[in-house]
Amino acid sequence: MSVAVLGAGVMGETVVSGLLRAGRDPDTLLVSERRPERAHELRERYGVEVVSNIEAATRSSTLVVVVKPQDMPELLDEIAPVVRSGQVVVSLAAGITTSYIESRLLDGVAVVRVMPNTPALVDEGMAAISAGAHCDEAHLVEAEELLRATGKVLRVPEKQQDAVTAISGSGPAYLFFVVEAMIEAGVHLGLPRSTATELVVQTMVGSATMLRETGEHPTVLRERVTSPGGTTAAAIRELEDHKVRAAFMTALASAARRSRELAGGADA
Repeated sequence: MSVAVLGAGVMGETVVSGLLRAGRDPDTLLVSERRPERAHELRERYGVEVVSNIEAATRSSTLVVVVKPQDMPELLDEIAPVVRSGQVVVSLAAGITTSYIESRLLDGVAVVRVMPNTPALVDEGMAAISAGAHCDEAHLVEAEELLRATGKVLRVPEKQQDAVTAISGSGPAYLFFVVEAMIEAGVHLGLPRSTATELVVQTMVGSATMLRETGEHPTVLRERVTSPGGTTAAAIRELEDHKVRAAFMTALASAARRSRELAGGADA
């Protein structure tokens, strides 16, 4: 099975490097990139062949499309004449629906929509996939195998993809925001920045590992840290008084709404 990655930005390169780390032969991978200097960099770093979008779409059985949502219409118009029935298009473009991609391509082309996230850079990504109208089980399994090279994969109905975008797609930014705030608090409390950073980062890593390894509900784990009348209880009370929980819910609803707007712009 030959795979072409169309778009060699950060996420596109992440897919390429993940597939190679997972054992894929570089000879079975094509990458499309317009900029000559970037193409040279990719050839040198990964040993893959870098070609045009048209050549990539012509020569590959699976197309992994990793472009910005606003660039999707132009790309689809470019490759539509050469995309054929039997190929699989795996789209990682936020907010772009399978029906929109299908409408621009030959009838019968299988499309899988994916919402990845940036921890794929360290093989700890979370990707949610949804089937288009012409997908069967084999197409979904193929997409899962590709994406497992950089983390976990979950199947969801496409109507849930805007919520997935808000939760896991944008999610790393929220956590980085919290880490940033905790580090700043440590500095204000008199810690050297390097000390505060190490304390916060390892606390985040350890807490995430506890959630994954124990399977306990986060409320249970939080309550185990929160002694009555203690330091943690005092901090949690302040967070509740400042409506941090409500702010997160409002923020994620805004992200989901923006995802829907992106889809509407593409469909227009």
